[in-house]
Amino acid sequence: MTVDAKTTEKALRLRALSEAVLVLPNAWDAASAAVIEAAGASAIATTSGGVAWGIGRGDGQHATRAQMLEAAARIVAAVDLPVSVDVEGGYDDVARTVREVVALGGVGINLEDSKASNGTLYTAEEQSERIRAARGAAAEAGLPELVVNARTDVFLFGIGEESGRLADVLARREAYAAAGADGFFVPGLLDLEALAEIARGPLPVNALAGPGGPSVAELAAAGVRRVSVGTAVAQVAYSAARAAAEEVLAQGTYGGLGGTLDYPTLNGLFVK
Repeated sequence: MTVDAKTTEKALRLRALSEAVLVLPNAWDAASAAVIEAAGASAIATTSGGVAWGIGRGDGQHATRAQMLEAAARIVAAVDLPVSVDVEGGYDDVARTVREVVALGGVGINLEDSKASNGTLYTAEEQSERIRAARGAAAEAGLPELVVNARTDVFLFGIGEESGRLADVLARREAYAAAGADGFFVPGLLDLEALAEIARGPLPVNALAGPGGPSVAELAAAGVRRVSVGTAVAQVAYSAARAAAEEVLAQGTYGGLGGTLDYPTLNGLFVK
């Protein structure tokens, strides 16, 4: 497969962005991606949860590969930024998933080591094989520069004894790096000392941030190089929709419809 020069340039740009601190307010459809781009983002990362909700499915690998990648294709077409696609656990065929991501113009993936939302994880050895499969498939598809962000859900799902989780994560960090990962994502962990220890390893560290947690500046000081917010921006959007609907339905007033991006601004993101 031949990948165009623009896609390769975007992959290289995404790689370079993790040399500083890359902040990613995650998108779930073309409109949210375009708005995030207009807000000044350097790259777009999708949220599998947001995509799933947008098509009426639950998060946690309940949407299909085709559904996730159809959404990703629309996002790639809507923006000029590098797009990293949340492929959850890879949908049982990591190599096929990667080939399809490259074909639609994605230049990065987020690949988790959970088998499903029930809290079971692949072993470090199993996940390493899956990362190698992703790396090989990217090269075969013509984009060896594809950024593979390896996610571990040890802390997110509370796997094993609390006292042993950090050691498990550190071992997975080493294994995933050796398998060819480009980044290491540890959702569920916001302890700055633990993140700093993980960040001393061979991979740029990605943290999942949100209300009540450390700021981007604090995470950066701990060595974190990628900060994402998962489903949070989608939750804000849907919460605003619910509040506005409740006001109109219950009170017959329109306060919740004010203070928004105006119609010409939004429409102008797509009508050139």
